[in-house]
Amino acid sequence: MLARVTSSAPPPRRPGPFNPARELAVRVLVRVLAGETFAAPALDTALRSARLPGRDAGLATHIVYGTLRRHPSLTAALAPLLRGETHPKARALLLAGAFEKLHLGTAPHAVVSEYVNLAGGARLAPPGLVNAVLRRVERPADAASDAPAHELPEWLADIYRDAYGERAPEVEADLLTPAPLWLSLSDAGVRTLEEEGSVVTPGVQGVDRVELARPLRESAAWAAGQAQPINPASLACVDALGEVSGVRVLDLAGGAGIKAAMLAARGALVTSVDLLARKHDAARANLRRLGLRADFLTHDLSTPLELPPAPAVLLDAPCTGSGTLRSHPEIKLRLTPQAVQEAADLQARMLPHAAALVAPGGVLVYSVCSVTPQEGPEVVTRFLAAHPDFAPEPVPGLEVAHVQAGAGVLTVPVGGVDGFFIARLRRAPV
Repeated sequence: MLARVTSSAPPPRRPGPFNPARELAVRVLVRVLAGETFAAPALDTALRSARLPGRDAGLATHIVYGTLRRHPSLTAALAPLLRGETHPKARALLLAGAFEKLHLGTAPHAVVSEYVNLAGGARLAPPGLVNAVLRRVERPADAASDAPAHELPEWLADIYRDAYGERAPEVEADLLTPAPLWLSLSDAGVRTLEEEGSVVTPGVQGVDRVELARPLRESAAWAAGQAQPINPASLACVDALGEVSGVRVLDLAGGAGIKAAMLAARGALVTSVDLLARKHDAARANLRRLGLRADFLTHDLSTPLELPPAPAVLLDAPCTGSGTLRSHPEIKLRLTPQAVQEAADLQARMLPHAAALVAPGGVLVYSVCSVTPQEGPEVVTRFLAAHPDFAPEPVPGLEVAHVQAGAGVLTVPVGGVDGFFIARLRRAPV
């Protein structure tokens, strides 16, 4: 018979309850910070699976995006309190807890209690470590109290300063704010959403800002094809083509077909081209929901494409996404100058093949959701030097704030608008 061992030490404390929104947020952050996925699809999948109440879903969303937006300063705040390697799960939990304590306004004692319970209850980190670190973490002493830090790698901050000049501090601050929900709505869609209790505020470029009373995909407006998410700067690329009703339009590098849908809604006869066939499936499903149609073609646009020339061609080229850091803050944690140059090289290969598809006298719009000069002005400058039959024109229909950038414009990413480079090029008639 085994002897019973007694001890005077108190039994370990059982973890108390914790909010499942915080666990969901931390688990999403673990995957995003490991580079396995992007925040938007990971969070969307997790929230649909968990079916959290609206308030908790909102908390999880704030924690994920806020932690990623403030990652540089949060890392600096935690650094003096950590020694050696920290497990990725523990690091994600500490970053989330530090964000809540330093930026979200949650009471410090509540932050410590919640994350200690989460650490033990969900087996994410040693509770003692979490208790010690979150009690002591504070903003670095040199952090300005009256203005947000830019929270960008210095090389990327320099690009923003060069692009926007005296407006750069305003842009950098705005990138740290939550992204609004932008919807292109029919008149019936506005009425339907407002009847459900949503708040619809007219925005720029004909896109409305919406505060939803229920998840978008559960709204009657979504089901009826009356609503389509799109950022105003993205829609400005479509509007840059001008009048397209009854016009054959090639939507190159069309991705999930959002711009194809906007073109079709304007009466264009759209053919959308992309490298990945699986993206066509999502685009077709979305067009069916909207009651619209387009044709689809799978092709690598870094090689020539044999199609009859069209009077209007849109190349929204693959890019680094450096103009979308508000909605995709993880990009700034992964982006490198080398990646920017690789993207620019790909775009430079694609643009001449797109130009070959423009009919004489037709219009080519080149756009990227990036603010780097390599991916925007420099690509177009080299193209125009090699193709004297194309000439730049002013970009029509621009309601979003913008600045001149070489032969095109850069939209200014303030007020929830993304940063896009847009150039409109006219091919000479025969």
